[in-house]
Amino acid sequence: MKIFFQYVFKAIGWVFLTLIALVILIFIIFNWPVSSKNEKMSFGISYSPVFAKSLGLDWQKSYTDILDGLQVKKIRLASYWNEVEKEKGVYDFSETDWLVNEARKRNVKVILTFGIKVPRWPECFIPSFYMNDKTERERALLQYEYALIERYKNFDNIEMWQAENEPFLDFGSCPDQATDGDLVTREVAQTKLLDPTRPVMVTDSGELSIWYQAAKRADIFGTTLYRTIYKPQLGYFNYPLGPNFFRTKALFIKIFANQKKIIISELQGEPWGPKWLSEMSLEEQYKSMSPQKLEDIAEYARKTNFSEAYFWGAEWWYWLKTQKGESAMWDTAKKIINSNQ
Repeated sequence: MKIFFQYVFKAIGWVFLTLIALVILIFIIFNWPVSSKNEKMSFGISYSPVFAKSLGLDWQKSYTDILDGLQVKKIRLASYWNEVEKEKGVYDFSETDWLVNEARKRNVKVILTFGIKVPRWPECFIPSFYMNDKTERERALLQYEYALIERYKNFDNIEMWQAENEPFLDFGSCPDQATDGDLVTREVAQTKLLDPTRPVMVTDSGELSIWYQAAKRADIFGTTLYRTIYKPQLGYFNYPLGPNFFRTKALFIKIFANQKKIIISELQGEPWGPKWLSEMSLEEQYKSMSPQKLEDIAEYARKTNFSEAYFWGAEWWYWLKTQKGESAMWDTAKKIINSNQ
């Protein structure tokens, strides 16, 4: 019996050491220096009226000032379902109309996002009268998306559709199982049926997902990319992951999900800290995002070798510039965005 237990403990020890060695090897691979990069990566932005309003900005003026001032050529916009359908079955697309039209006037290409989950907190934007009945909610969602796609598919500046935003990430103030694989599959299928001319993108977390669920449903896969985050239990945390982390996952979905086109749909460009953004001092904001950090993350993005990236945070750059008299973030962003126009 003693020999048996010695054998078991020895086997457990070898398994433990093997796992540690494997983790170390993976860490080395992910952080191995990258020599090649996409020098021609194009940079766009995301823009949200919801976030602009939360900063006390005039959402229309800030939008046109951002488009003109940064000379943006690519933008990711969202249609907020609870803003469009304030009365059952009655759609008001006036806000989205205005955003897309202003982009079209300037020859700006648009990714138009729709669904239950779209960019910005609280992540899920569901009309209150559909909150508690999942079956009715999904039926109404597809009807709303049908109307949206029919309305905008003739806009020549819409480059692609995005169905949901990180639907497989459990994050946000959302009902249980607000989005799942079956719903996303139906959303993508309906979009492609209504408009077979444009690709459909599905997105997922860059650091917290293996990407497979989103990538297998999409024509284009979009990943988030963050470098510095804040967790109350840890404080500020820098992901110890080099660009090979993203390259390795890209290879994985290329092999197992037949996914060949990957973009960075959400590239960190604003602070992530212990308080709401406007409640933090500039010094605190700069702990997780600053002009130098923006330069660094743009360079990191180029080393993933993906084709394009959309910065998150343009509203904040504008807020700093116009409300706080701090233009360094704006100036740095403009230089990066215009580096490969």
